[in-house]
Amino acid sequence: MPDADATISASYPPESYFLTNTDELVSFYDESFHLVDCSAAHRRTYGVDSLVETTLWHIYPELLAPGPKSAIEFVIGNGLPRTVEIADMATGDRRILIIFRSANGIGIIEAESSAAYRETSSQSESDRALLLHQATHDALTGLPNRRQFSDHLRGALPVPNGARLALMQIDLDDFKSINDTLGHSAGDDVLKMAAERIRSVLRDREFAYRLAGDEFAVIQWRADQPKEAERLAEALVNTFKAPFTVEGINVFVGASVGVAVAPADGNEVEQLMKAADIALYAAKTDGRGRARTFTRSMLVVLEQREMLRRGLRSALQEGQFFVEYQPLVKTSSSIAGFEALLRWRHPLVGIIPPNVFIPMAEADGLMSEIGQWLLERACQAAITWPPHFTLAVNLSPAEFLHEGLTDRVAQTLDLVGIRADRLELEITESVLLERTINNLDTLNTLNVLGVRISLDDFGTYYSSLSYLKNFPFDTIKIDQYFIKDLEADEKSQTIVRSIIALAHGLGMNVTAEGVETGGQAAWLQKEGCDRLQGYFLGFPMPAEAIGAFLRKSPAGLLRT
Repeated sequence: MPDADATISASYPPESYFLTNTDELVSFYDESFHLVDCSAAHRRTYGVDSLVETTLWHIYPELLAPGPKSAIEFVIGNGLPRTVEIADMATGDRRILIIFRSANGIGIIEAESSAAYRETSSQSESDRALLLHQATHDALTGLPNRRQFSDHLRGALPVPNGARLALMQIDLDDFKSINDTLGHSAGDDVLKMAAERIRSVLRDREFAYRLAGDEFAVIQWRADQPKEAERLAEALVNTFKAPFTVEGINVFVGASVGVAVAPADGNEVEQLMKAADIALYAAKTDGRGRARTFTRSMLVVLEQREMLRRGLRSALQEGQFFVEYQPLVKTSSSIAGFEALLRWRHPLVGIIPPNVFIPMAEADGLMSEIGQWLLERACQAAITWPPHFTLAVNLSPAEFLHEGLTDRVAQTLDLVGIRADRLELEITESVLLERTINNLDTLNTLNVLGVRISLDDFGTYYSSLSYLKNFPFDTIKIDQYFIKDLEADEKSQTIVRSIIALAHGLGMNVTAEGVETGGQAAWLQKEGCDRLQGYFLGFPMPAEAIGAFLRKSPAGLLRT
């Protein structure tokens, strides 16, 4: 049986749209300057019997001269075509070569060589190559664009018998924050460097494309699939682990990769792209910065998530949401209040974790309505508690950015009749990455109402001190990541101790979440942490269980 890879050039020429039905002398070379394909006229003229070991320098040795060679380097470095005139070493005949960037190297069109042609047509040929390049390549990165990607993929599928094609969808992780914090110019620089990193790990018969924004794709021809695709996908992930340096600042942008292989995962364009998209989704939901290869089980998981998404739209109307309350305990051993935690009881699946359904609600624009229901329900419960107890309620970024938030909060407080200073709204740093001025205006308006504001999950994300300077938060909440190994890890101790000192120096209180042992509680109490929260101090409970909990003295919980 012939090697399937040997059929690839015939079945899928990298620039097939340009080679088909042309009588011009056209040839394509990879980044090592090996000939990868050429037109029939070019084969006849230069006697190309095999692509093996044929290089650009065999066909056009004149290009090794300093002038022409510098033109090639310009095309590779800048992505723009150049016109070069060369003289045949043997005969002295002059030829015009139009050199342009191709999918995975360079392409050359050999134009007519008469003096009249040089005077009248060389510029039009160069313009034609430039227009072709602009139509099929991304202006920023020089990679082939979505149009060329679609042409190549449609031309490749269905794959010929015995051949294997892998499609990789690549999304950059945390790229949006670069634009938000450093500006779009810095974002463009990162995209250009990202394209170079993708190119750097490609081998023969591997082609990269920029589809849109921070989305890239790679098409790979290999017989040993999915092994070869998984090798390349891991190489793509690993090449993004090093920081990008932009204007002297190191920034980290990872890559998530979804892999699908034809014909096993689909032998039509839509099928294969759907499979790669599902695999990419799995990579992102598994934690990002990783590669995943499509499996049928992923499709089952996606179908289940879509079922949940559809059910989420009716969950509020059908009374499937409920609230649990977890105690916040002062280090003086007294109860400070409770945090309201949203829960969803699906009629078929059961309890759905918040980290599963809240991103769905945010993506579908449902979080504002759900958040309003949570706030009203929690305030109604809190009105029955002792008057000095606080109520903490989380605000998702989608809810925070929704217009009219401050009016809804004020109306709820008036409707329920609860004092504003008993309500503590918890936000994460992620809500401050967008629309900074509007966000600070919203926070200041809530502050004027008398509502307390807590900065949740401090220590993760960016932890920018500018947030603490620009807005006087009432509370900083230390993320549980730093609490879980607090008793044994000196680095965690140093970080937590520093956050407590920083907050107190700015006149803010500190809450530690995720307290699960007496040792953690004792250490935090010794260091002056104001409030503790975690399973050691109390599990989330329904509103009707709070009375019984309060009748049990928590005074002994913090004693060692």
